[in-house]
This record gives sequence, structure tokens and C-alpha cells, in this order.
Amino acid sequence: MVDAAMTGAISAGMDSAKLKRMRRFKAGDATFRALTLSAALMVLVLLGGVIISLVHGSIPALSTFGFGFITSQSWNPVTEKFGALAPIYGTVITSFIALLIAVPVGIGIAIFLTELCPPWLKRPIGVAIELLAGIPSIIYGIWGLFVFAPFFQTTIQPFLIDIFAPIPVLNSLFAGPPYGIGILTAGFILAIMVLPFITSITRDVFDTVPPVLKEATYGLGCTTSEVVTKVVLPYTRVGVIGGVMLGLGRALGETMAVTFVIGNAHKISASILSPGTTISASIANEFTEAVGDLYTSSLIALGLILFVITFIVLAAARLLLMRMNVKAGN
Repeated sequence: MVDAAMTGAISAGMDSAKLKRMRRFKAGDATFRALTLSAALMVLVLLGGVIISLVHGSIPALSTFGFGFITSQSWNPVTEKFGALAPIYGTVITSFIALLIAVPVGIGIAIFLTELCPPWLKRPIGVAIELLAGIPSIIYGIWGLFVFAPFFQTTIQPFLIDIFAPIPVLNSLFAGPPYGIGILTAGFILAIMVLPFITSITRDVFDTVPPVLKEATYGLGCTTSEVVTKVVLPYTRVGVIGGVMLGLGRALGETMAVTFVIGNAHKISASILSPGTTISASIANEFTEAVGDLYTSSLIALGLILFVITFIVLAAARLLLMRMNVKAGN
């Protein structure tokens, strides 16, 4: 009887300790859930605050100029006539040029590092790419203004003007005196800046491809290019597009480097060799000098337009990924 009583007491004590431990785990899980939910809601609150601030600050300019604010390239603080077309054009064109250069180069570097590069060379190239990503944008701007722009002015731009002069459409695209600075120069600088992001993310997602898939493809007699195009890229398409979108977001919002080399001219020219401006560069150059509510509101409206452009780009990327997944049967 005594042994049975002791056994029952010990069993009851163990059950009580187990119950307390389960309650403690349950409380910890509830706390963790609340913290993660709070973090997620905080992101939405911050995003909502940014949107409300931009919309509220843009009301005077948008109510004064209406839709003409987007379609006009006039920018005259003296007469208080403002239009966003020139900054929008410069932002879109420079980002397009940057991606046109950086995407194939970045994917090519990632393919080389994951499929072709000797082991002793992978680390130096990887470190160099990471260092490029860590360089401040103002350093890119100083280098672009004092080194890259003079080289462009004396070498690249005269060559482009001469070689495309006989071609009807391209002669307008590459026309004008070689200023050195301009939209094309800003696009090249942006390409160098976004290249590390695209390369790093693409390389990382390429490394996630199961080796058995590549080995099986090689076993069928496929070449490296066929393995990359038929296995690696289809398997990692979501990650690759995500890296490209990250690079595009960096290009759309870049300020200091572009401000140094784009020329900061509120005008639209058919030639990409001519000076121009972007939304970020216009805000950075003029916000501290903005006098009057309408001038300040016009600059805030530029920020709202940049936010909308970024949102449209990200939404289009998500739609593209959804269509690709549907097409692939996922």
C-alpha cells in the first residue's frame, strides 16, 4: 500500500510538471505569435503612413495642375509651373538602360561562378562582387563624374555618334555633342551599382538547384549551356526574377550617383546622350531650396509618382511570376 501510494504521488508530480511545461510552451508560442504578428502589422502601418504622407503632401500640386502635372515637362519655380514628365522619363530610361546592361552580365557572372569557375577563383570573384555592393552611392557618383564621364566624353560618346550617324532612327537616339554626362552615363553607373545585387542573388539561387538534376542532364549528353537553359534557369526563375526586381528597385530609387552624372536638366531629348533628370535627383537637388507650398508639394508629388511606379513594377513582376507558374503547371 505504501509503495502504491508513493508511485501514485510520483506519477501525479510528473503529470503536474508535464502540465506546467506544456502551459509554458503554449504561453511562449502565443508570445512568439503575437510578436511576429505585431512585426507584420508594423510593416503595414509604416507603409500606410508613407502613403498617407505622400498623398497629403501632394494634394496642393495635384489639385492645381491636375493630370497635366504628369504630362507636362515644364519646371519653372519662378512662375510656379511644374510638370513631372521629364523626371519620369529620366527615371524610366536610366533604369531600363541599367537593367539592359546589368541583367545579362549579372546572370552570366552567376553562371560562370556556379558552373564553370575553377574553385580557386570563386572566392576572389565573390568577394569582389560583395565589395561592389558595399561601396556607397556617393563614391560611385564621384567616380562617375571625374573618371567615367570624361572617358565617355572623349571615347565612347564620339564613337556612338559616328557609328550610328548613317542609321535613320538610331542617329537621333545617339545624337548631339558629347557632353560626357547624360542619361546614358547615368544608366551605365546604375548598371554597375545594381550588378552586385543581381549577381549575388542569382548565384545563390543557382546553388539551390539539386545536383542530381544537373548530373542527370549531363548524363543524357547535354552540354553546359543546355544544362543552364533547360534545368538551372527554369528551376530558379522565381529567384532570378526576384533579383532583377531588387536591382530595378535600386535603380529606380538611386539618388546621389545619378545626381552627379545625369546633368539635372528638366527636359526630354530624343538623344540618350543629352542631360536629363530623374525623380530622385530632382527631389534631392531642389527640396532644400523649395520656397512656397506649391513648390514643396510638387516635389512631394514626384515622390508619390515614384512610389506608384515602383508599385506597378512590383505588381507586374508578381503577375508575371503567377503566369509563369500557371504555364508550368504549378
